[in-house]
Amino acid sequence: MPGKTWLFTSESVSEGHPDKVCDRISDTILDAYLQADPQSRVACETLATTDRVVIAGEVRGPSE
Repeated sequence: MPGKTWLFTSESVSEGHPDKVCDRISDTILDAYLQADPQSRVACETLATTDRVVIAGEVRGPSE
């Protein structure tokens, strides 16, 4: 692709930042499903703000 310009960005947050907390929650949910059934399918997003955490997504695991 000659002539194309790309701009690459990324962010880095420190320990305790809401993004890190959300990642940890989502990872824990994923790990629990995979431990119970390695064939589980998990799409999990966690959102956090002051005094509120929302977990959204869909899972298919051993109980289905």
